[in-house]
Amino acid sequence: MKVLLVDDELELVSTLAERLTLRGIDAQWATSAEEALTRLQKESFDIAVLDVKMPRVDGLHLKKQMQDKCATIKFLFVTGHGSRNDFECGASQVGADCYLVKPLNIDELIAKMKDVLKR
Repeated sequence: MKVLLVDDELELVSTLAERLTLRGIDAQWATSAEEALTRLQKESFDIAVLDVKMPRVDGLHLKKQMQDKCATIKFLFVTGHGSRNDFECGASQVGADCYLVKPLNIDELIAKMKDVLKR
């Protein structure tokens, strides 16, 4: 599994990538939508884990941009803000159906990524 983690919190996203790598998952990371799109132009990913709330371009809008570049990539969202209802209202507009709330449990994240990839 090859995953692209996108979150504006540098410490969180780099640590998460390291923890996934230790579990045998090829994990790359980006701290902005622009950086994520650049990475996606250079290499392919099976799944992207996107933070919902980021400056300039949020995760829900980034999903649309990423799909334009790679139609086969799957998505999982993470959020540390708002309620489940807030997320579901926005997510339903872009077809997102899977998310986790921060702080993330690494085992739960891996299980959700595998579940999303099976769909």
